[in-house]
Amino acid sequence: MSSTITDIHKVRSHTKTLLESLCKGLYEREEAMRLSLLSAVAGESIFLLGPPGVGKSLIARRLKYAFRDGTSFEYLMSKFSTPDEIFGPVSIKKLKEEDKYERLTDRYLPSANIVFLDEIWKAGPAIQNALLTILNEKIYRNGGEDIKVDIRGIITASNELPPKNSSLDPIWDRFLLRLEVGNIRKFRNFLDMITDVSDVYEDDVPDTVKLTQQQLDDWSREIDAVELPAEVLNTIQVTKLKLDEHNTRTAGGSHPVIVHDRRWKKIVRLMRTSAFLNGRKAVNLMDCFLMIHCLWSHPEQKDKVQEIITEAVRQHSYTMAVNLQMVKQEAEDFENDVDREIKIRHTVSEEQLMPIDDEYFQLNKDDNRFEGIYVPIKQYRNLKIGEAEVVNFYDKDKNLVNRLKAEKSTEEHTIEVYYNSVRFTYPLRTRKAERTEVIMKPPHEIVQKHWDERHQRLMSYIDAQLAKMEEGKPAEMSDLQDNLFVNQDFSEVVLSNFREVAESLQSIRLRLEQLQYTYTNV
Repeated sequence: MSSTITDIHKVRSHTKTLLESLCKGLYEREEAMRLSLLSAVAGESIFLLGPPGVGKSLIARRLKYAFRDGTSFEYLMSKFSTPDEIFGPVSIKKLKEEDKYERLTDRYLPSANIVFLDEIWKAGPAIQNALLTILNEKIYRNGGEDIKVDIRGIITASNELPPKNSSLDPIWDRFLLRLEVGNIRKFRNFLDMITDVSDVYEDDVPDTVKLTQQQLDDWSREIDAVELPAEVLNTIQVTKLKLDEHNTRTAGGSHPVIVHDRRWKKIVRLMRTSAFLNGRKAVNLMDCFLMIHCLWSHPEQKDKVQEIITEAVRQHSYTMAVNLQMVKQEAEDFENDVDREIKIRHTVSEEQLMPIDDEYFQLNKDDNRFEGIYVPIKQYRNLKIGEAEVVNFYDKDKNLVNRLKAEKSTEEHTIEVYYNSVRFTYPLRTRKAERTEVIMKPPHEIVQKHWDERHQRLMSYIDAQLAKMEEGKPAEMSDLQDNLFVNQDFSEVVLSNFREVAESLQSIRLRLEQLQYTYTNV
């Protein structure tokens, strides 16, 4: 299949139709079905955690119908399970005639396309070792021969996690996607489920939408070519950093979130697969939320993992992609340079009114014509020259002792008081204070030329980033609320960061325009 835009759109349409068929008759199991198909196309495995009877095996059986001529293998593990039951019996004929220890794998796990292993943690050491090779390399060692298996998807399930410090840890680490599956929560869905008489195990997926081996091979090559934009790589980087910080803060506590390099590589492959099946040539930030299902090892970690990923997308993705902090710092440095050059500051000493208890001004009054030495600050500031108003006067204990007409004097920091129809002028108590005066001077023409070049360079970078964001917006935003594998509720997180970064760039751009106007019009 070619990688033209038309074909990419067909991939999305094809995948959407296939998922609709696979999810038919499922109630509140759509997410598990969608993620199972995603993991199968990506060539990965998924683990379903939940009690018996919640449809874990149903998902595996229906997933088989996604593939043309697909075969499945299903087995309920127990501590008595033997390799013969999983990988096939030993060929007696080969053993007798050729002295070869070889299994007959037809209709067993090595010959299946979709594998479902229930109660996986009950598998014995011999089964575990063989499974590790299959999960790692898609190779089954049959006697002395390595057989390349065509297993497209491995679904495992249990109602419990692997025992702590058990030999099952290597297998647990190989399951890329981990999902909790519980009972149906919505009552309407519960009623529909128990009254539905359709056969959910019937293969009702049209052959026209089933995936062929040739399609999967072609898609695999195109998935490897899916781009990883800077904002996605930034989100992964920040998520990893925040997980490390979380582990450091909670050192000594239970269940650190340990993620090895191999898992990160597989996560990127999963995100590329999601982008491709959604009809895109590049991973977007919505695909990053798939990490929620890949990073936890214990259910109690899920909320923290989701919080870290959400925060990484909301605050850091586009912010880092456009290098917003660098732009802010350069604009601030530019403003400071201009400020130092065109503004001359010097200190001036002056008399200022001295407030008393932040409520009064004090009269410098050495006579006893009337009682009162304090006037309220608010009343004094409201006075006007030539317009007398009634003013309250207070004694040294802040008691109201007089109400007289007064007005502001023409002389600074004074008040004129009318007492017995005579006007008396009193200065108010002041203090020495210093203030800074700024004198503007035009820059030298050589300096201004340098500033113009600096201004143009910053404006060009900002405009390029805004154009890049706007140009990428249709492809980036069109399917935010219609991602085939990620809950649409996360779309607002992506949009929030996009808007914040765009608004910040526009704000810096406006500041730079104002700055240029200032230094060219001194």
